Amino acid sequence: MSLFKDKILLITGGTGSFGNAVLNRFLDTDIKEIRVFSRDEKKQEDMRIKYKNDKLKFYIGDVRDYESINFALHGVDYLFHAAALKQVPSCEFFPMEAVKTNVLGANNVVRASINNKVKRVIVLSTDKAVYPINSMGLSKAMMEKMVVATSRTITDDSTILCCTRYGNVMASRGSVIPLFVGQMKAKQPVTITDPTMTRFMMSLEEAVDLVLFAFENGKQGDTFVQKAPAATIETLAKAIGEIFNKEDANIKVIGTRHGEKKYETLVTREEMLKAIDLGNYYRIPADNRDLNYTKYMAKGEIMLDEIEDYNSHNTRRLNVDEMKEMLMKLSYIKSEL
Repeated sequence: MSLFKDKILLITGGTGSFGNAVLNRFLDTDIKEIRVFSRDEKKQEDMRIKYKNDKLKFYIGDVRDYESINFALHGVDYLFHAAALKQVPSCEFFPMEAVKTNVLGANNVVRASINNKVKRVIVLSTDKAVYPINSMGLSKAMMEKMVVATSRTITDDSTILCCTRYGNVMASRGSVIPLFVGQMKAKQPVTITDPTMTRFMMSLEEAVDLVLFAFENGKQGDTFVQKAPAATIETLAKAIGEIFNKEDANIKVIGTRHGEKKYETLVTREEMLKAIDLGNYYRIPADNRDLNYTKYMAKGEIMLDEIEDYNSHNTRRLNVDEMKEMLMKLSYIKSEL
């Protein structure tokens, strides 16, 4: 963590699952200060009591308000932008709220970072931003476009802007794993939308690893994706049932919710044309072609039907035992047993 020695890091949405994971990773290092920026004073107070660490500073504010984030960024070296509206159904019913936080709020964060000469900004995105069909994904896709477009206008010696994009973070707030565990413990039917639906599976620690990899390796406008295994929702439910000795739990198929996909995609086939395979990660460089479209009319790239996107249907598929092994590493599951 030498890059963070004596540095100040700010995390927007820092009271969430990702922010807590970052604090667990960083508070005992030689980082100078971590600023938690959010609008929830109760969660901030809970964190203050939980960690009791002088390196931790709390800032009340909202990314929708430029002045509040601009003030909090004075003197900051690095920023992780995690603040977002993430729930698919709520964004479907209130799409303009998703725009205000996920697009306009992110733009405020980026502009304020540039204004305060923050050295590196890592913006967290989601697989739902790829081929988006719901408001949450659409707003995150626009956020990514905004970051890349802004990156074209600034030099590498000012602020480096990068995105990370990942799938389901297991047992994060609002995820399906706590729902299934709660239903099984209460001896209620386990509600599954579609047993064959697949989702990428990764832990909070891996989400932090991805952000740190982007932080250390990112160039202006890059997007980073971690390769991750996937599982069907049925496999996930069966694995949880075996862990909690609820193999006889009643599975109730309720049908697809608002804005859900059969499977999620992390890298489009169009992006795979230029994606760089780094082993555990894909790096997607920014499209830095200029606005002179005429020069691209005569020559294109290879045929897209020769390329396959990277999605939760064609990645490595977990079986029940492998899913159980991943789940048993989660502190949430350990605490519920």
